[in-house]
Amino acid sequence: MEWTLGFAGIMCLVVGLVGQAFEMRKIRLTTYRDEDLGSANIFMNKKNFKWYALLGIGIFFWYVAERM
Repeated sequence: MEWTLGFAGIMCLVVGLVGQAFEMRKIRLTTYRDEDLGSANIFMNKKNFKWYALLGIGIFFWYVAERM
């Protein structure tokens, strides 16, 4: 296993998940009031796609590290 790629992949995954959580919280607070429930469309907001890309890169790095 290539440790540098594995470490980079895990770091991308962690940063992507934490960043997406904060972004979704920000979207929910600006879009919905506290008593309203959020919809499933919050995942398709265009602000989330950068976090999805970072998660994809992390998964790719982790996969490559496991195959080396």
